[in-house]
Amino acid sequence: MPNIGRRCHELRINDETGTWRIIYRIDDDAIVILDVFEKKTNKTPKQVIDTCKKRIKEYDE
Repeated sequence: MPNIGRRCHELRINDETGTWRIIYRIDDDAIVILDVFEKKTNKTPKQVIDTCKKRIKEYDE
């Protein structure tokens, strides 16, 4: 997901109740889970993108 950051990806999980997304980043020594949310539209909500960017910044510091 380049709109969030380098090495960021989205995992899609479908179950009986809906579709879930896990946004994560792959580092050399860790997989950093940035957010988990239920996907209700085709577009990732701006609030989720902003939250993920903030968490990446805090993690890198």
